[in-house]
Amino acid sequence: MSFTVLIPARLASTRLPNKPLADLGGVPMVVRVAQRALQSGTAGRGGMPAVRVVVAGDSARIVAACRAHGVEAVLTRADHPSGSDRLAEACDLLGLPDDDIVVNVQGDEPLIEPLLIDAVAELLLQRPEAAMSTAAHAIDTLADFVNPNVVKVVLDAQGLALYFSRAPIPWWRDGAAQGVTQLPPVAPLRHIGIYGYRAGFLREFPRLAAAPIEDAEALEQLRALWHGYRIAVHVTQHAPGPGVDTPQDLERVRKLFAA
Repeated sequence: MSFTVLIPARLASTRLPNKPLADLGGVPMVVRVAQRALQSGTAGRGGMPAVRVVVAGDSARIVAACRAHGVEAVLTRADHPSGSDRLAEACDLLGLPDDDIVVNVQGDEPLIEPLLIDAVAELLLQRPEAAMSTAAHAIDTLADFVNPNVVKVVLDAQGLALYFSRAPIPWWRDGAAQGVTQLPPVAPLRHIGIYGYRAGFLREFPRLAAAPIEDAEALEQLRALWHGYRIAVHVTQHAPGPGVDTPQDLERVRKLFAA
């Protein structure tokens, strides 16, 4: 069984305007992301490959840039409140059946590992009780553990998400008695922002009421948990390559491409 990779991309970005079209070695960043996704299933592991990689853009400029580099793209509405809403429209534009697996790769992850994309898709196929799949890796520094921009996730015995938070979880009661000065004895997990869905759930998700915990944490995936859906989590041994959120991130990634 194969799957589709959808890459949401919008020009409006408060910290880095026109981010999808930022130049990385002569190629727009969103095209670099698609090129990585197109390597799905080619690592000799025998996994399920992506049958299609499509950028869902909010601007004709994004669509034109993708097509100029041989990347499939669809034009979606510019007023979507979230990437999930944009991908739901893309599912309709592409006519994807409800049981098709879709992997949401963020458009600012030009160093995304193709094996990670495959793993998230395969996990959802293996876990029919889950509506979504995602990924995480172990946190090994105190700075990341206490950083609210590093999202943490706690799992149950079956590898399903119990909760996502910007707070340092699991909270080590005894070790934190004098403030958070060391990691808890159970290795905390950093959430990686990649998601697998079945197309039918992706269509349904934007119609679910926003959850109070989602609004408090500013984490959209909490909406699924709040409504009783399960999220399976693939734990990888490797941290993902750096994403691009700020001009400083962009310069760092540009140096990596130049090297």
